Amino acid sequence: MSTDKGQPGYSPALEDGRLEGLRSAYEEKVIEAARRTVRVTTYVLASSVAERRADQELIEAHVRGQGWKLALSSFWDFGQAPPVTDRTGFGEASRYAAQGFAHGIVAIGRQAITADNATYEELLHFLGSRGVFLAYLPGSTP
Repeated sequence: MSTDKGQPGYSPALEDGRLEGLRSAYEEKVIEAARRTVRVTTYVLASSVAERRADQELIEAHVRGQGWKLALSSFWDFGQAPPVTDRTGFGEASRYAAQGFAHGIVAIGRQAITADNATYEELLHFLGSRGVFLAYLPGSTP
């Protein structure tokens, strides 16, 4: 099945499942290669300081529950979400992790990253090729 633009045509649920499988595969690959304690940084997209703090606390509790270590730095962006490629905080988190300071970036859910499937897939490949995974709180992914 393909769209009139020649792109594969997937139902939204199938596409979400495919992308979650890709995200999960990168996570497993990076964790397996870590050979030591997995270290992650956090990323929060929030509209207020209170929301940022609350999300940060939830993410940190999840990280501890996974047995992962928190990196020394955490990252965030405030306000309405510009495209993920234009966000200073997410860009800094990506560079920080790609430089070897963290194996992964943990956010509340995919909605904090991007709703655009093509951009999301590119981001997964970009980070994965640098040995970095994205992770979310349980129940937050499509």
